[in-house]
Amino acid sequence: MSEQKTNLVLIGMAGAGKSTVGPLLARMLSFDFVDVDDLIEVDQQQSLQELVDRHGPVWFRLLEERILLGLELQHHVIATGGSAVYGEAGMRHLQRSGLLVYLDVPLAVLAARVGDMESRGLAREKGQSFAQLFAEREPLYRRYADVRIGCAGKSVAEICAAIIEAGAGMLGVNSSW
Repeated sequence: MSEQKTNLVLIGMAGAGKSTVGPLLARMLSFDFVDVDDLIEVDQQQSLQELVDRHGPVWFRLLEERILLGLELQHHVIATGGSAVYGEAGMRHLQRSGLLVYLDVPLAVLAARVGDMESRGLAREKGQSFAQLFAEREPLYRRYADVRIGCAGKSVAEICAAIIEAGAGMLGVNSSW
């Protein structure tokens, strides 16, 4: 017997707007909001960048998956880290209780938003460019997403409205917020 999906889970690249869209979306739905990157920093008492620098991207992804597997939430908007899609067990766990929404933003926009990759806390291999990271992750976002929201040229409120419209029936929430 499958559990009722009561969460909205935002996935996408760094710079896609998960941490910006998430709080507004949560308010619109009267849900709580949680940012997995914040949970990781609290758990480890270090910034994402310090963790990636100290332990490397593979270790960081395993930590991120452990945090995801520990989430037992209902009626939350969850903003995942951009690298969450590398952990299949973590993603399957999120899928059991939530609708996974891919915030699809063009590479050029993402790169401009992210800016300096050296201080962003990106779990990437040494020397890997942002474009290479995007090419590696983008198929994973599409694989796990229940819904894809094209975000190009949309305001945060418009993105939230599109998510609510796309996901309301699946979550049993009122789409006339």
